[in-house]
Parts: sequence; C-alpha cells; structure tokens
Amino acid sequence: MTVKLRLTRVGKKKQPHYRVVAADSHRSRDGRFIEILGQYNPRTEPSTLTIDNEKAIKWLQQGAQPTERVRKLLEISGAWAEFTASKAK
Repeated sequence: MTVKLRLTRVGKKKQPHYRVVAADSHRSRDGRFIEILGQYNPRTEPSTLTIDNEKAIKWLQQGAQPTERVRKLLEISGAWAEFTASKAK
C-alpha cells in the first residue's frame, strides 16, 4: 500500500476548506483516509493552516509521499525542515 499525504476537500459548494490527510494512493480524493494531519483554509485572509507536525513527520519517516501542494504547506508549517534535518543525521 502506497501512502500519500494529500488534501481532501470539505465545506460547502464554492466555499472550499481542506483537510491534510494520510491516505492510500489508490483511493479517491475525498474517499477513505487513514489519519487527519491538519486543516487548510485558503479563503481566510491570510490563509489559515494547522498541521500536527509530529504526525506529519511520523508519516514521512514511514515513507509517505506528499503531493506538491501538501509539501509546500509542510514547508510553511516547518514540518518539512524538521523531517529533512532528521533524515540528514
């Protein structure tokens, strides 16, 4: 099973709000997921982002692959820097 860290859309029509989740790569975008890692709301000014960095790092160390957008969000939250620092040791 290949695990991906990706966004799932929640919220009303024309009012997107996203969850950052760990999910099987073969599942649909809004399908079943393994664990919720955080939330992202692009509609607020500035955009709000809450990510549990410990959970995200745990999944990255286990080999989960983030999507391009989630990787940028992890860089903003600081989880990506922690992961690469721990990997370099």
